[in-house]
Amino acid sequence: MEVALWVVLILMLGGALVFWRWRSRSRRATELSDARAEAQRWYERLGGQLMNLHGDAPAVRQALADAGERYNAAGSQLEQARTPHQFALARETALEGLAYIRAARTAMGIDPGPELPPLAAARGAGMLTKEREVNVQGQTYRAGPQPGNQTPYYYPGGNWQGRPVPAGWYSTPWWKTALGTGAGVLGGILIADALFSPAFADPGYGYDAGYQEGFNDGQDQGGDVGDQGGDVGDQGQDFGDQGQDFAGQGDYAAGQGDFGGGDFGGDFGGGDFGGGDW
Repeated sequence: MEVALWVVLILMLGGALVFWRWRSRSRRATELSDARAEAQRWYERLGGQLMNLHGDAPAVRQALADAGERYNAAGSQLEQARTPHQFALARETALEGLAYIRAARTAMGIDPGPELPPLAAARGAGMLTKEREVNVQGQTYRAGPQPGNQTPYYYPGGNWQGRPVPAGWYSTPWWKTALGTGAGVLGGILIADALFSPAFADPGYGYDAGYQEGFNDGQDQGGDVGDQGGDVGDQGQDFGDQGQDFAGQGDYAAGQGDFGGGDFGGDFGGGDFGGGDW
């Protein structure tokens, strides 16, 4: 009887194990199929847009060329993808291509179309909100929120060398030429500093307002500390008077209120360097 019970128990455990493995395999197959369909959907949409859009303006041609590169890259990724993560990468590439399509439509003066899901690479990079012009090593670089003859290169936003690069239009694709090593990387760092660091140039992404607000807050805090310092000085004076009365002499008189201040104001004004608009 005990042997029969053990046999039944083993069979039940074996059946549960087989069922669990079947469910896991089925779930993985479903996830893979869904990821493939999602990537394929955006890839086909990108291809349809490329077939229907044409333009002669430099900004339009460049944006369409960049979209075409992403289309080819996404197609290659789809062919080689074997896991949900790989299909997700293909989807991201297709979405980046569609971001260039929206840029091309904007440069053509037509409706850019529906909003796209946010790009993972552009998270926290923000976007340009005003034009700027800087000079780095004798060469002029321009950037702005709108396309133009002097800013025909669109960038959908991302991170380069750990630095956020906001979405916008640029005079040259310096992020591409700086992908190498040595002088290319150094030049790219200088350009990024000049375009986006307030120490080099007009930041143009809300820094001024943030700085002024922080400066005013610092001034208020400094004033409060100064008032508190005055109060401490008064207390010291009172203590000195008490000491003089107690001892019958002025040796213990103290408290000139040297804690008065107000020098803590305003150097912490910051900017919106996070995910908001630049």
